[in-house]
Amino acid sequence: MIYATDFHLRYTIESGQPLTFYSILKPSGRYGSLSYVTSDGFVQLRYKRNSEKIDYSFEGRYKKSSIEDEIRARLGLDHDLKGILSAINTDPFMDSAIKDLYGMRITKNEPWETTLCFVMSQFNNIKRIRGIIQNMINAFGDEFDGRRLFPTPEAIARADIADIRKCGTGFRDRYIKHVAEQFTCGFEYDRLYQMGYEDAKERLMELDGIGDKVADCILLFGYGKYEAFPIDTWVKRVVERAYFKGRKKSVRQIHEFSMERWGANRGYAQQYIFEFGRRNKIG
Repeated sequence: MIYATDFHLRYTIESGQPLTFYSILKPSGRYGSLSYVTSDGFVQLRYKRNSEKIDYSFEGRYKKSSIEDEIRARLGLDHDLKGILSAINTDPFMDSAIKDLYGMRITKNEPWETTLCFVMSQFNNIKRIRGIIQNMINAFGDEFDGRRLFPTPEAIARADIADIRKCGTGFRDRYIKHVAEQFTCGFEYDRLYQMGYEDAKERLMELDGIGDKVADCILLFGYGKYEAFPIDTWVKRVVERAYFKGRKKSVRQIHEFSMERWGANRGYAQQYIFEFGRRNKIG
């Protein structure tokens, strides 16, 4: 059993983070469950709403001594949420977002898993992304006890472009193949943990198919770099409406504004802006 305070599982999982793209969330009244797959096994969480207790079970290559660390890191349970939210609560709009979504945390996912999910997210919607990622799990994931694990970069790198395209990837097939090949030979993705935010972002953007927004998503949700502020069309519109009275701003100007206002915690600010805007159809 894991104890979690100031945590809202449903807000966290439904807010466009990597687990949104392949986990199964089943809320039911006061109770609910979350199931997700990794390259090491399968994890299921069971929870009661407004309770601090999360039960879990797992299968695969995990050990009991490591699974709680996996879950706590995955769900951001060790973040100082009160301190972070106090730091970013700079204005009435953000105050409303925090009150509506209190307990939403930023998840920490495997770098490869995060990269695959967000390369897939370009010009796509969550429903389609979920279907494509599930197709890729079924097509390329190692089999374990009759089920498929999350595919490794090696499995994708070995695959033919045509087989990747059969999963519904569309034009993203060659980008997926490219980043998988880079993850298996030459791209020292673990070094990004030690690099500063700007240098890590620049290094990621050297890979085909990874632009400004996708790089920031990978750094935020895969490497825990909370200076990252992913800007898609929706976030741009919400920021323009909430902070600039609807006046158009460039991506660069929004990056500069977010750094000045929220600094090292601006990744959390972005997530609350994104989800509050999405739920309330702002922009």
